[in-house]
Amino acid sequence: MAEGIFQSLAKQPQYKGKIGKIDSCGTAGYHAGDEPDYRTLSTLEDNGITDYDHAARRFKTTDFETFDYIFAMDRSNLSDLQRLHKGNPDTRAKVMLFGEFSGTGKAEVVSDPYYGGDDGFTKAFEQCRYALLEIWDHTSVNAAVMHGDC
Repeated sequence: MAEGIFQSLAKQPQYKGKIGKIDSCGTAGYHAGDEPDYRTLSTLEDNGITDYDHAARRFKTTDFETFDYIFAMDRSNLSDLQRLHKGNPDTRAKVMLFGEFSGTGKAEVVSDPYYGGDDGFTKAFEQCRYALLEIWDHTSVNAAVMHGDC
């Protein structure tokens, strides 16, 4: 979902050219090759994002070389990414919790809506959209958006 929002924002005139590559993946390969959950697509469509196309993939250590920022949606994925990053110390990527840009002054976890109802997807959309607008104000580099378990 975050990737779809990010790509949509990147098309707006005030943001064009500020961010390089945007991607989303998971630290586990549970859903590798799958399309997004239908509730994700429905939530994006309800918010005017109708062109999101994605196939889940698993994080690769080469992503540390491709991206300047790698954002984890929760602390478990952050821990996994930090552990992998320690094994690749010469890479340029900064590994961060996506919710550090929540605007609350504390690093928040993006709610995982997968096991809940439609309102969870709406909440996740709102969290992602707000954080992404904050990220735009703080970066102008290649960014990767980590979705969690793929």
